[in-house]
This record gives sequence, structure tokens and C-alpha cells, in this order.
Amino acid sequence: MSFEAVGAERDRLKRAAALRAIDYVENGMVVGLGTGSTAYFVVEGLGQRVAQGLKIVGIPTSERTAAQARQLSIPLATFAEHQRLDLTIDGADEVERGTLHLIKGLGGALLREKVVAAASERLVIVVDRDKLVDRLGEHTPVPVEVTQFGWQATAASLERLGGKPELRHAAPDHAFITDNGNYILDSRFAQLDDPGAIERAIAMIVGVIESGLFIGRTSAVVVASDDGVQVMTPDR
Repeated sequence: MSFEAVGAERDRLKRAAALRAIDYVENGMVVGLGTGSTAYFVVEGLGQRVAQGLKIVGIPTSERTAAQARQLSIPLATFAEHQRLDLTIDGADEVERGTLHLIKGLGGALLREKVVAAASERLVIVVDRDKLVDRLGEHTPVPVEVTQFGWQATAASLERLGGKPELRHAAPDHAFITDNGNYILDSRFAQLDDPGAIERAIAMIVGVIESGLFIGRTSAVVVASDDGVQVMTPDR
């Protein structure tokens, strides 16, 4: 299968999962709108439902998502109007089978994504089958959003935790900067046997804003594969 065909197939799976996930959205809800390639299809589907009469208010997790939502005439709000959300639908970079713990942030919006997820009654994640792993960190580093000032010292602290942080670049000659004006250190850990402990330890480092570990936050994961769409819930 050609590279283009593989990409088209992945997009087909993402769209199928996105359309299933928006079934959770009901009239009158305040909905968190995620960021990334899968969340794009969620927002696209919600735009179609809004055009058909669905009444919702969205809170976007990035400027990119906000722009897409405005194009589709999805009404937007901020936390000034709504401190609690009924539901957030987002993608993920890795989903751990069983626990449904997540790594998020390869799209660069992890801080806003976690703020929105924490304020939501439910977090529904949409992925294709390739994002499922037996243990977090199998394929994906943990993105850590940090202040620009002193980022080298913050990176050294991450190394003492067992991580191998690398400053994310937007181009060879300059660093990637988040919507919040921060840097991201993509940090690989040899062992993530206790991701909750690592999440807490990262949060204690001075200079860290937030990490891409989303532990114990997921309500359901909608997974699309060649066999169809499956809904997974966390083992309790």
C-alpha cells in the first residue's frame, strides 16, 4: 500500500471514530473541542450537526481549533462564561489498554487540553487502532510544557527523573512555541510502570507548566479499526 493510501485509510478510520464520538453530544451541552488530526474530524462532524439545528457551545483547546469552529459557525465561549463543561471530545497520541491512561501533546496544545479535560464531566477520546499500547511510552515521548526562562535547568531536572528531554523545534533554527508562549520538552522515559507517579513528579519541577500525561481522566475511548468502531471504558 502506498504512503498516500495508508494516509487515506487512517483518515477514514479517524473520521469513523469521530462520527461515533459525537453521538455523545446532546442539545444544550457545553463541549470541549480538542486539537489534532482526529479532533479535526470531530469538529467537522459537529459543524454539520450544528448546521442541522444542534444547539451547543464549544470551548476550543487551541487557536487552530477555534478557527476551524468559527468557520463552521459553531458558537464558542470561554471559561469566563462556563467553568464546567458537560463533555470534551479529543484525540490522543497513546492510549494504554485497560487503564485508558493517555499521552497527549504532540500537537502542542497539551496545557489547554488538560485544563479543558479537568473542567469536564466526561472526557471521550477518539483514536484509530494504532494509538493503543500496552504501556505508555512505547512509541511516544511525554511532552512537557515549560517556561522559556531557564528551560535548560528544567530539562536537567527531567533528566534526574529518568527522562531524556529534547527541546521541540518548529524549524531547525527556532524552537516551537505553544499558544501560551511556552516551550515543549519531548521527554522519553525508559520505564513508565507508574505513570501517575511520574506525572506528579514532573508537576513538582519548578519551570514545568504541565505534562502530556493524562492519568485517570478518560471516560471512554472510541477506537476505529478495520473491524469497525469499538467503545472502550477504563478497567476499575
